[in-house]
Amino acid sequence: MKTVIRTLVIDDERYSREELIHLLKQYPSIDIIGEGESGEQAIVLAMQLQPDVIFLDVEMPLMNGMEAAKALQELKNVPRIVFATAYPQFGVEAFRVDAVDYLLKPYDDDQLAETISRLEKLFLQKEENRPVKSAGRLAVEVEGEILYIHPHDILYISREEKVSKIVTVDHEYEVKTTMKELEERLHEFPFFRIHKSYLVHLNYVLRLTPWFNGAYQLELKGRDEMLSVSRTYAKAFRAALEL
Repeated sequence: MKTVIRTLVIDDERYSREELIHLLKQYPSIDIIGEGESGEQAIVLAMQLQPDVIFLDVEMPLMNGMEAAKALQELKNVPRIVFATAYPQFGVEAFRVDAVDYLLKPYDDDQLAETISRLEKLFLQKEENRPVKSAGRLAVEVEGEILYIHPHDILYISREEKVSKIVTVDHEYEVKTTMKELEERLHEFPFFRIHKSYLVHLNYVLRLTPWFNGAYQLELKGRDEMLSVSRTYAKAFRAALEL
């Protein structure tokens, strides 16, 4: 069972490369196995180290990131690519080489977290580590007792100050289980991350209201409070609702 994602970081700017490595090291699932400063090094290191994913800058001298990505497609073991660049205009071309994501500098914490989540879904086999569910119910510990909550009854989950709040149609529960773990355990149900602190059940979405800077306010059926949909998640969230 794979437990970590073997990762290369390629960027010709030293400080930018070091910043990204520092950010990636915050994620236990990411194992930095090497770094380089050119497209040529990306190919050589990929052949030598067999990474799962390469975080690849676009604008580099000689062989740029796009050229390197195309060359990497010819390897026997093709790594997945995450482009990391200050230039948004290469986005369309990036997905022509099947990039997992396209990160813009300066790095946004929410966007990076979403990228890591995508990589984890691609590479990590979590079934053996996932807590056991009872008859399709979510088991959580509340004040020393184990409660079993049906996922269909959950409207949303929020996280604040190391406490997760599970809001159902008729009750609210505070648990110490992390948002990430709850999201993993609910992966078979129609839940969607709208913010680093909110996970919502798509079936209860009532209304999206534009807010500012590309963000939205979300209204759920039967609730008075409005939830924030961050700009990072807004486009994917709208797409999920319109399927």
